[in-house]
Amino acid sequence: MQRRDFLGFSAGALATAALPSVARANVPSPYDWTAAPPTDKRAAYIDWMVKNRGEDPRYLGERFDRFLALISHHDVWDERNMRAYLMTPREEFVTKANLDRAYLWHYLDIGFGVTITGPHTVARMTNVIDVQRGDKVLEIGTGSGYQSAYLSNLTDKVWSIEIIKPLFERTRGVYDRLIGEGYSEYRAITTKNADGYYGWPEAGPFDKIIVTCGIDHIPPALLQQLRPNGVMVIPIGPPGSQHVLKVTKAQGKDGTISVARSDIYRGAIINFVPFTKLEGGAIRGTHSG
Repeated sequence: MQRRDFLGFSAGALATAALPSVARANVPSPYDWTAAPPTDKRAAYIDWMVKNRGEDPRYLGERFDRFLALISHHDVWDERNMRAYLMTPREEFVTKANLDRAYLWHYLDIGFGVTITGPHTVARMTNVIDVQRGDKVLEIGTGSGYQSAYLSNLTDKVWSIEIIKPLFERTRGVYDRLIGEGYSEYRAITTKNADGYYGWPEAGPFDKIIVTCGIDHIPPALLQQLRPNGVMVIPIGPPGSQHVLKVTKAQGKDGTISVARSDIYRGAIINFVPFTKLEGGAIRGTHSG
């Protein structure tokens, strides 16, 4: 997610954030981890997805066009992540007002003062952590639900935390509706409403962690819950000057732990929403500084 205002939520904001239920039949084919749509031709991709997933050709065409842009900009580079992007219906996670912009480059408003991260950032951050099937993955900042939906096409073990209660409830409803329509892969997603700064210790440790809100340091609890030789991606820095870091936690033969950091955008600034905190059941301020 990017750009969060956390001073409160009006009834008007909630109304404008209503999500669509894109008109289509239920998914016609059971989910198959070994099945993947064609990636060489737009028409072949659309035909395969209509036959196997029952999705709207209009959005499928836009998804494929963005896929070509992802490849061109080196935001996705391995086949498993290409498949995950192509199998995830972003149009189900944007607002009705933004359906025509579902596959644009940049982030979009989803209500509650927050946004859905652009597809290029989602793809690069996800590809960097190299999720394998069976990996336990923790996401901090469920938001629209798109990131976890994407992850569920890479592994069957996804946990996600959202701090905004009404957004958490709405997104959980989206997952449950889509599961009912045949997106059985979303059963892999376990969610809760909480302050993600403290992670999910009872579900850890995790092989991979992805943080979708900006902070000026790595939360100690998240680093502790990252399994040895695990990988985290997290936006680090002050507001307006964040760098997305890949954080690798390594364990030596003598048991000592070392942490290596690298910038996945080679110094480019990528702005994210602030990593807010809960105090007394209310969102108050951030975990930075």
